[in-house]
Amino acid sequence: MAARGPEAPSGRALRDAAENLFQELQGHFQALTATLNLRMEEMGGRIEDLQKNVNDLMVQAGIESSAQEQVARPY
Repeated sequence: MAARGPEAPSGRALRDAAENLFQELQGHFQALTATLNLRMEEMGGRIEDLQKNVNDLMVQAGIESSAQEQVARPY
């Protein structure tokens, strides 16, 4: 039993270090998640803008009706 005495404080220190590391990793994960969500929203807006610009160009080129027919007609 004497051999287990010194291991108890070391075990607690290891558990505390693991808990601190887990909390740190969780904080980094939450920050990364927030960053990714923001970038996905930005990309979604850019895709919508691009789609609008492509549609405007198709109208200017006079090919809007043929493009809509291709989308509506499955192959």
